[in-house]
Amino acid sequence: MHIEPFGVEIWMNEWETKCEWNLAETCVASLTIAELMALAGKNDTDLSELLSMKMTYGEIEGSMRLRQAICALYDHQEPENVVVTHGTIGANMLVHKTLVSANDRVVAVVPTYQQHYSIPASIGANVHQLQLREENGFLPDLDELRALVIPGTKLIAINNPNNPTGALMDRAMLEQIAAIAREVGAWVLCDEVYRGTDQTGSGMTASIADIYEKGISTASMSKAYALAGLRLGWIAASREVIEAVAIHRDYDTISVGMIDDHFATLALENYEKILTRSHTITRGNLAILSDWVAEQPLVSWVQPKSGTTALLKLDLPMTSREFCVALLQETGVMLTPGSALNMEGYVRIGYANNQSILIEGLNRVSAFLANRT
Repeated sequence: MHIEPFGVEIWMNEWETKCEWNLAETCVASLTIAELMALAGKNDTDLSELLSMKMTYGEIEGSMRLRQAICALYDHQEPENVVVTHGTIGANMLVHKTLVSANDRVVAVVPTYQQHYSIPASIGANVHQLQLREENGFLPDLDELRALVIPGTKLIAINNPNNPTGALMDRAMLEQIAAIAREVGAWVLCDEVYRGTDQTGSGMTASIADIYEKGISTASMSKAYALAGLRLGWIAASREVIEAVAIHRDYDTISVGMIDDHFATLALENYEKILTRSHTITRGNLAILSDWVAEQPLVSWVQPKSGTTALLKLDLPMTSREFCVALLQETGVMLTPGSALNMEGYVRIGYANNQSILIEGLNRVSAFLANRT
């Protein structure tokens, strides 16, 4: 099976251990186990619960307690509609492998996480990309979507909130996408790994799994919940999808780790406290980034409505990779080149790291840009 090299992951693997100031990070600043325990109202003695934990496979679909905690993030999901996976990356892979066959028609928004077009293409599907454009606020043009979603379309892959743009589709737009899919009986896979990070209100936008009977939501502990080290995600969908996914999952997952399940449950049973922390970080840091962009004559953007990343448009006579490599070598600051996302002319910045890292990193980028005016 041939699959295209994963641009973003190759870039991250090459540079993230070599940089000094990581502004390419996409997770909210990671929690320690001690911080998680404190947010959950626990203390060191509660860790003794783990001492008697038998290191078996555990409940294959994920513990009932964890799946109940996941269901609390949705309006209409029950434990039988949820299966636990190895991160959102595992969830997305399972959905594509389960639903997509050679010659199926798949429509995927771009830019997005590369899984959503490269995996179906590797299976032999006919993948049609819907380009998100700056003039539309990086939201999909629904007329273009209608033109692409013809009878026989098997799957529509979307990403909300969007990585890398931070664009946010509201409930009304999701309902319109569901209506387009319903006309041809297509599934809608929505990668919702950044759900919970909206810049206003509760931070929790509507989920496609609650809106559309053939909607599939994938998410994880990595981004909004600041626990990427758990490597734990999930799929929320109809029982039909969950049962079909389980067949593929038996071949590559079996179960997630018992300790991962334990700490993810603890976190999600206290998700509002964790999201409050995440909002303090993402909302405060986006304000800092917004002020910085306003002062940069060589940088423009569409300000994100959600997520932890933004696309910065550069007015420079160099490629995005040339810019990012030179920036790294001269300043120690890491961004992600737009070329890794098929968005040449842009760079992706992650703004949800510790505030001190963001401020120092931006100061160094300012100096780097000043030398090129």
